[in-house]
Order: sequence, then structure tokens, then C-alpha cells
Amino acid sequence: MVIAAMLRKHSADVYVLPNSAEVGSNWRMGMKKLILAAVISAASFGIATAASAGTLDNVKQKGQVVCGANPGTAGFGVPDQQGNWTGLDVEYCRAIAAAVFNDPTKAKFVPLSSKDRFTALASGEVDVLIRNSTWTMSRETTLGIIWAGINYYDGQGFIVNNKLGVKSAKELNGATICVQQGTTTELNVADYFRANKMEYKVVTFGTSEEALKAYDSGRCDSYTTDRSGLAADRLSMTKPDDHTILPEIISKEPLGPVVRQGDDQWLNLVKWVHNALLISEELGVTKANVDEMMKSENPEIKRLLGVEGKFGESLGLSNAWVVQIVKALGNYGEVFDRNVGPSSPLKLVRGSNALWNQGGLQYAPPIR
Repeated sequence: MVIAAMLRKHSADVYVLPNSAEVGSNWRMGMKKLILAAVISAASFGIATAASAGTLDNVKQKGQVVCGANPGTAGFGVPDQQGNWTGLDVEYCRAIAAAVFNDPTKAKFVPLSSKDRFTALASGEVDVLIRNSTWTMSRETTLGIIWAGINYYDGQGFIVNNKLGVKSAKELNGATICVQQGTTTELNVADYFRANKMEYKVVTFGTSEEALKAYDSGRCDSYTTDRSGLAADRLSMTKPDDHTILPEIISKEPLGPVVRQGDDQWLNLVKWVHNALLISEELGVTKANVDEMMKSENPEIKRLLGVEGKFGESLGLSNAWVVQIVKALGNYGEVFDRNVGPSSPLKLVRGSNALWNQGGLQYAPPIR
């Protein structure tokens, strides 16, 4: 029974208990206790809600955004000996810091293993996880986390030593495969060999570094991970030219930033930082010309750069939030090129990561 239904309406907004002539004193006392308990409970809930500030408020209070990062994948996230981080995922974290603080340096990176990354995010150790993490249904429906977009469309592949004479993954029947334990990579290998009715022996390792080292030493016939990771890992091998990445792509690996469920404001902010990077590239807004572009008469550019509308305010940011991002880092294409594309040691082609109007999958909803 709803409490309000048990009360007699006294005025338009006030309900009172029936008087003693209507009911017994014991009932009246019990109802008073019930109502008092409900009031205390509601008040406590309000206090708890106020105390549990959103992620954006916490980030502003700390003066930095804390990002879960890959401890060592060239092109995506890796620190040098001085602790300076570089990579596509790293720059996404700095883009968030630029949007919030107008300062990309207000980003802290916490290296996380594959095993610990989602727990660290769910527990609040990091504000956002940007660590080449594959978006899957089970992760999003059971771990209390949610993806804010896809900043790199990837797929799993295999690398082999040239002396093996293998030109296709379908020639790996009976092969020994090095793989990192507890990842979608391990599951995809099992699916691929079963689907192709091939035998294989898997050798698992706790970290990707251990798996790669074992392969490079000759312990396994092949090593498997995302193809972007293979390109990065190949550079660190003893003799990179002795190894070839096979042509097959055996899975879909949509990678992107992840946040905790239940904080829509923070989810929207991280999502629209990604979208803003894409839209900036689509509209030709670059690090070099962003100031000049603010004079553009193009209504899309005006909205993007905060000249018209208050789209930044709706995210809890300055209306110049995109200007702040692009001035610091450039657009998505610029971030891609210098970290994993033609201007990087990986020299990966855009492929699926090209914009939608250039034959790729990268597509952002409009700012309007």
C-alpha cells in the first residue's frame, strides 16, 4: 500500500493522519513511525545522491582525468623511459582533458593489464578506460561498463616466421599458437580453428609481452592478436623482417573508450569528444587552421566550434570545447596519421578507419 493512499488529504499539498476518533491510537503510532522512517530514508537517499558526484564533477575537483592505459602497445599507448606517454588512445585521453580543462597535459595514465582493466574502471580507480579494449555484448551487459564509441576498427590476425613457409592462416593446421590468456583473442582462435576443422595447440601467457617473447624465441609457430597490435609487435622483434602478418582477418575487434554505466553526462562527454574529432576531420578543421575556421560561414563549422549554439554547455563544458581539442591535438585524421598511420613507424592504412565519405566506417552524428 502506498503511504499517500493511507493518508487523508488536508489541503492541495498536505496530507495528515486521521484523528484518533477515526482509528485507534496504536494504528496512529505505527503509521507515524512508518512515515518517519520513509522520510528519513528519502532524506538519506538525497544525501547519498548529493555525495555521489558525477564523474565530470570528480574530474574537475581532482584537476585531471585519470585514464586506464595499455602498458605497452606501440602506436596506441606506451610510455618512454621518462614516463611520457604516446599513442592514439593516449591522445584520446588528452582530448578529454583539453575539452574539460583546456589543457591536454591534465591527463594521468594508469597502466592496466587485460585482466585488471575492467575491474579498475568499475571500481573508480580510473575515470575512463582507453586501452584497445574490444566492445562485446557480454562485457557491456555483465560488467557495469559501456563503450562510448569506436576509435579504431580492428580485426584479429596471425603472424608467422617466414621460415615456416606459411602464406595463409588456413595452412596452420597442427600449429602451436602463442596467445594472451583471458582475452577475446584466445576465444577467437578457438572459434577459427573449430570453424575450419583444424587442429592446434594453444600456449597461453598472462601478458601480451610474455606471449610475444615466447613466439619471438621460437616457442610457437604463430602469435595472434589484433592486426594493429601485430604491426606494433613486429617492430619490437629480434629480426622484424623475418616475420609476416598473414592476410586473414578472423574477427571483428571494435576498440574504443569505455566508461562506467549509470553516468550519462560523462558517457555523453567522452562520446562527443570522439565525434568532435571525426566531424573536425570531415569539415576540414585542423590544428593549423582552427582559428581561421572560426570565421567560416558554414553553419556546421559554426556549431562545431561554438560560434553558434551552446552545445558545450549541454555537456558541462565551455562552448569552445572543440576548439580546445583541435588546437591541442588536431582532428581524428591527424591523430591517426602521426600515431599509427603514414607518419608513424606502424604505417597502417586507414582502411575501415577512414571517414564514411571516404569508404570507411568512421561516422559521427551531427552537432545541431
